[in-house]
Amino acid sequence: MQLRPIGGHIIVEPQEKEAKTASGIYLVDAGEQKQSEGKVIAVGLGKQMESGMRQVIEVNVGDTVVFKQYAKDEVTVDGKTFFVLSADDVMAVIE
Repeated sequence: MQLRPIGGHIIVEPQEKEAKTASGIYLVDAGEQKQSEGKVIAVGLGKQMESGMRQVIEVNVGDTVVFKQYAKDEVTVDGKTFFVLSADDVMAVIE
């Protein structure tokens, strides 16, 4: 099964946080933070405006993005977890 985002939505595959620092120290999550970054795997056509034009989505498939913590909806397809969120909730692209 495949997911295809509609309108101004994007599909993001969550990225696991590194449990070890560059110096080799393992981090223990006391109160695990909500996931807020991932890799874009699908992009919708853009939200349709009143003029009939579509709003341009500024992220592309393959971009690693940072998004608002509580803006995502979690979906599981074939045992794999994905996030569906509005392109407006993306705050930055990690380069």
